[in-house]
Amino acid sequence: MRGGVFEYILLHVSHTPLPLSRGEFEYLSFLIIMINKSEREQIIALINREVIPAIGCTEPIAVALCVAKATEALGCRPEKIQALLSANILKNAMGVGIPGTGMIGLPIAIALGALIGKSEYQLEVLKDSTPEAVEEGKKLIESQAIHIALKENIQEKLYIEIICEVEGKKATAIISGGHTNFIYVACDENVLLNKQTTVSCEASEKDIELTLRKVYDFAIESPIEELRFILETRNLNKAAAERSFMGNYGHQLGKTLNSKKNEKLIMGDNTFTHILSYTSAACDARMAGAMIPVMSNSGSGNQGITATLPVVVYAEDNNKSEEELIRALALSHLTVIYIKQSLGRLSALCGCVVAATGSSCGITYLMGGTYEQITFAVKNMIANITGMICDGAKPSCALKLTCGVSTAVLSAILAMENKCVTSVEGIIDDDVDRSIRNLTRIGSQGMNETDKLVLDIMTHKQCD
Repeated sequence: MRGGVFEYILLHVSHTPLPLSRGEFEYLSFLIIMINKSEREQIIALINREVIPAIGCTEPIAVALCVAKATEALGCRPEKIQALLSANILKNAMGVGIPGTGMIGLPIAIALGALIGKSEYQLEVLKDSTPEAVEEGKKLIESQAIHIALKENIQEKLYIEIICEVEGKKATAIISGGHTNFIYVACDENVLLNKQTTVSCEASEKDIELTLRKVYDFAIESPIEELRFILETRNLNKAAAERSFMGNYGHQLGKTLNSKKNEKLIMGDNTFTHILSYTSAACDARMAGAMIPVMSNSGSGNQGITATLPVVVYAEDNNKSEEELIRALALSHLTVIYIKQSLGRLSALCGCVVAATGSSCGITYLMGGTYEQITFAVKNMIANITGMICDGAKPSCALKLTCGVSTAVLSAILAMENKCVTSVEGIIDDDVDRSIRNLTRIGSQGMNETDKLVLDIMTHKQCD
């Protein structure tokens, strides 16, 4: 067992004059693991909350989910639906395909949420959609029953308020702070749920406090059976990429990279090309609105894809064991969750920056990297692609994911050579966790004006 608990023990007992026998050494490590059992359980619960299946881009799907909940509270099909949304929800829902519809944007997502959505499906709320339902949804849109507007004067970047009405009866549902986090549901005067007086999901969730060291120790030292569930990320996301290769989705970046012509003449038939093609292919299908589920991370399918497929492809191409793959996936996904805790669900910073940092950690581990080399990979990532803007969910997101994961591989290669961007350069700090905070401060605070400008450009372009 490399790194983790044994590395920790060696570091902290190296100054004691009393030698430890192998039996005492193993018993001490066992005690440390047992002491942290409750922590491990909390982390596993956190991963299970944040790494979940989703069909379609999570922003319009979350709107559809909120519509479904309001419709259920109403008890019948609404005649009028009003959607009041935060700017970031609007931005991420404007240009993305809605699964199974062949259409783009919020109106059809809202219509289907009312017609066939089931809130119990969470981010798979539209999985029962049929061609007949889509035609009915088009009629609902044409009837001018759906009204979409910006919710004014809110601080929360992830906010969805849906008001459904029929014959004088009104139901309201509100999601805030997380894509499936309902804070208010009511029908007329009957309040079914009210968490509006509490702090937003991101601030009020009593999640375990993480550091990169804790993330690493959890992934590397936890009993393997406790982590095996993470393989479902491989199953779903790899299947999405392979289905994408068989179709013509989005800009077909993954399919283009996977073609024999490009492999032979440009990229080569190698692990690097496979990583790029699989990652971009899954994104191609998802952003084009294919009815293909993926495993998301922190409310984003693209983040889930990026945290998963580079690690899976590297492991499979290099004949790594299932245990190594499991630990690498756990390391990748939990690193993303850790970074997103301080960044927030939605920001002006493209999520592929965070997710590719996770996959770089997983790849470095699979290359045989130590904890220190994994910190090098993180710093190399932050020094490189920090500042990549999010200008909404759309087919061209595949290009950004490819940029992110190519940087992930580069950062891992440099880390394995013990090469790392230093604290005299830019925003990098000697301490890796402070470097991560520098990244998230830029994304959550420094880029707020960028976020507003991006939305202004997008909305005015749409009106031209």
